[in-house]
Amino acid sequence: MSYDVAVVGSGPGGAVTARECARRGLRVVVLEEGAWVEPGAAEPYSLDQMRRQYRNQGLTVALGRPPVAYTEASCVGGGSEVNSGLYHRVDPEVLDEWSAAYAIEGLGRADLDPWFDSVEDRLSITTPPPPMNAASDVLRRGAEALGWDGLDVPRWVRHGASGAAPEKQTMLRTYLADAIAAGAEVRSGVRVERLRVEGGRVSGVETDRGVVRADHVVVCGGAVQTPALLLRSGVRRNVGRGLSMHPTVKVLAQLDEDVNDPRDLATYQVKEFAPAMTMGGSAGRPGMIALGLSGTWDRDRELSADWRRQSVYYASIRSQGTGRVRVLPGAADPVVTYHLTRRDMAALRAGLGRLMLLLSAAGARLQVPSYVGAPRVTDAGQVGPAAEAMSRAAAAVMSVHLCGTAPMGEDVRRSATDSFGRVHGVANLSVNDASLLPSAPGVNPQGTLMAVAHRNVDRLLEGSR
Repeated sequence: MSYDVAVVGSGPGGAVTARECARRGLRVVVLEEGAWVEPGAAEPYSLDQMRRQYRNQGLTVALGRPPVAYTEASCVGGGSEVNSGLYHRVDPEVLDEWSAAYAIEGLGRADLDPWFDSVEDRLSITTPPPPMNAASDVLRRGAEALGWDGLDVPRWVRHGASGAAPEKQTMLRTYLADAIAAGAEVRSGVRVERLRVEGGRVSGVETDRGVVRADHVVVCGGAVQTPALLLRSGVRRNVGRGLSMHPTVKVLAQLDEDVNDPRDLATYQVKEFAPAMTMGGSAGRPGMIALGLSGTWDRDRELSADWRRQSVYYASIRSQGTGRVRVLPGAADPVVTYHLTRRDMAALRAGLGRLMLLLSAAGARLQVPSYVGAPRVTDAGQVGPAAEAMSRAAAAVMSVHLCGTAPMGEDVRRSATDSFGRVHGVANLSVNDASLLPSAPGVNPQGTLMAVAHRNVDRLLEGSR
C-alpha cells in the first residue's frame, strides 16, 4: 500500500505530524521501532520500564572524556511516555540566538505562541496543586533560604484524587490517539533501515518488514536516530554534527524526614542561573539511589537502606561543547561522541557546588556527589572542596535532552533543513523533531519541539493544498 505521508518515529514530533496530516485527510502511516506499551503498564522510573520502553534498556553513552550517559525512549509515544512531563516555553532570547546563527525564518516568540497555546491546551498543562511533594519542598526551602528564584514547573498531567499519582498526558493518550481517530495507521516493532532516495526525491522507506511507499517522508526519530537514518540513506549535508545536550551532574541528599515518593519526582526547579544552569530533582526509586552511589559504593552501600529519607537532585547546564552521530557499516546502532569543553567542566563543578549549597540550606544532613571517589558532605564548609574535586576522570555526567543534529535554517553552510524542516537537496523529505533545534535550549525541549513541529507541519500542509 502507498501512503501520502510516512512518519518515522512516534514521539512528540512524529505524533504532532501524524495527527495534523491525518486530520487533513491524508493517508498516514507511523513507523515505530519500539513496542506499544499502554501508559501505566510499566511502573514509572522502574527497571521494568527501562527494559520495555528504552533503547538498549537505557544503557546508552556518548563517548568522550568524560563519557556522557544518555537515555533514548524506544516505544510508541517516544520520550513522552517515559519522561517527567515538565513543561516550559523556551526563552525568547534562545529563539533569537538560533534565528541569527542559522538564518531561521519565522521562529520568533510571536510566531510560536499560537502553537504553544495549542500544545498546552491538548496536553492539559497545569501547575501541580498543593501540597507540594516532599522532594520538591526540599528545593523550595533551599531556594528561599538563599534568596534564589525558582518555581513549581507546570506539567502535561491530569491530577486525580488526593494522594494518587498524576496521569501524564503522553502521546498515546493525546496526539497519537487523535491521529488514530482521524485514520492514521501506527505500526510498532518496525525498524526503518533506510530511505528510498531516487533522482533526488524520496519515494518511501525500506524497513525490516518490507518497503513502505509514500509521497512524503517525515523523519522524527530524535537527535540520534534521525541523523543515523539520514546518514545510512546517503543524506549527509550538515547531518550528525553539532549534537547538543544538557550535561547534568547529580547529588544524593539525605534529610531528617521522608522525602522519597517512588511514584513521582520533584517538580520544583531553581532558575536563579537559567537558562545557563538549572537545578531540580531526579527519580528516586531504590535502584536509582543505588546508581547514584555507584561511584562510592564500597563505602556507601549501607546508605541505600535509608532511601525513603533520600532523594537525588541534579544541576544541568547549557553546554558549549558539541558531539557527533556517526554510522558504521554493518552496525545496527550509531556511534555517538561528545566533547565537554573546559568551560563546561567548570560550569558543572559550579553547578555541583551550588546544588550542594542549596541542599545544605534546605536541611540536608548528608550529601554524596555522584562521581567516583566523592567525599561525604555533612556541612556547607565541605561543599567547595567536594565540587572542585570532580575531575574529568572521575565525573559521572548524564543527559536526557539531545538536540541539534539536523539543524534547521536558510544558511545551507550550517543547516540540514530549511526553516521549516524540509531537507536541503532532497525533495519530499522532512525532519520534524528535536534534531532541528540548533542547540539544547536550557529547559526540557518537548514543549518547544512540539510547537515547532506544529508550525512545520502547517507549512507542509499549506504546500499540499
